[in-house]
Amino acid sequence: MRRIIGCFALFAAGVGVGVFLMQPGRAQTNQVSGLRLNHVGIYVKDFDESMRFYTQIMGFREAFTIKDASGKPTLAYLQITQDTFLELAPASAERPVGLSHIGIWPEDQNATVAALRQRGVQVNDPRIGSTKTSITNVIDPNGVRLELVDFLPGSLPRKAMEEWKK
Repeated sequence: MRRIIGCFALFAAGVGVGVFLMQPGRAQTNQVSGLRLNHVGIYVKDFDESMRFYTQIMGFREAFTIKDASGKPTLAYLQITQDTFLELAPASAERPVGLSHIGIWPEDQNATVAALRQRGVQVNDPRIGSTKTSITNVIDPNGVRLELVDFLPGSLPRKAMEEWKK
């Protein structure tokens, strides 16, 4: 019994020292708060084949597709979870196959834009995109575009999230 109490005391002391040394609350004090991953956008070589793969093979739900005046798809949102999507867009000479962007959903888009600007990041003023969301972009040091999105009432992604699994 004495040995068990000694082991427990040693374990508790180790946890206490670990918490003090690690200070987990300090690990993310420099983080812009309220950011969530919402979607990943990719340019695809064959839009129809990619739609079949992601809907029929992977089982993602087509949330919505936006088409141009001639009826050709310009982008589609495929819903993975209630608030996580995969965005597909046709590749072209200007938009090679691969990663288009990463969609980040800030809790407060204006506060996030202000915080990033305060840190010296170039951020354009938000604008309304084709999905009726407020969007702006940040380019990371690798050239990857981070799309900051705010899902306004009536936006296509917000409607998809509200209708999820009804």
